[in-house]
Amino acid sequence: MFMKKKLEYPVNIKQTNPKLAKIIISQYGGPDGELGASLRYLSQRFTMPLPELKGTLTDIGTEELGHLEMIGAIVYQLTKNLTVEEIKEQGFEDYFVDHTTGVYPQSASGFPFTTASIAVKGDAITDIHEDMAAEQKARTTYDNILRFCDDYDVKDAIRFLREREVVHYQRFGENLRLLTDKLDSKNFYAFNPEFDTKCFKNQMKKKI
Repeated sequence: MFMKKKLEYPVNIKQTNPKLAKIIISQYGGPDGELGASLRYLSQRFTMPLPELKGTLTDIGTEELGHLEMIGAIVYQLTKNLTVEEIKEQGFEDYFVDHTTGVYPQSASGFPFTTASIAVKGDAITDIHEDMAAEQKARTTYDNILRFCDDYDVKDAIRFLREREVVHYQRFGENLRLLTDKLDSKNFYAFNPEFDTKCFKNQMKKKI
């Protein structure tokens, strides 16, 4: 039986706007976009010391793939069936020449997606702080997009995505508290369990 696939939140845009699409695409493949977020979280989960943390990263990383699909749908609908005149009038020629109206992962400035914009450190404390910062950066990017958007259909979907960034930030904050509550000083850090105080003091004496 054929089942119609649905987005996490509906995207039904009635008016094309390629100029707006060039801004929104930053959340597809930009430095704080959904593609980077999903790769970050789904990669970080392997080295998390607690099953609760692995579960959170798996769930949020998977959800970010759904958000990537939403952004792709927004960009596609904003650029669907463009005329040559619309492409010229709204400054879409540079994107169109390289990609026609294909949805390509890049930032609003045109820089292609790169994993250099994400971090996977293998240390639970470091990675969760990275994740909390990433969610706030994504939220800020959505705030900036909303400043340039006057289409209700687009704003509705973008506001939903922004709200999810806030929720993810809260979940990661809860995970950070869980981590610091459960781990003692001997295994607080992944690869440097406990500072050798005696060795450290001896080194300091030599410097003095």
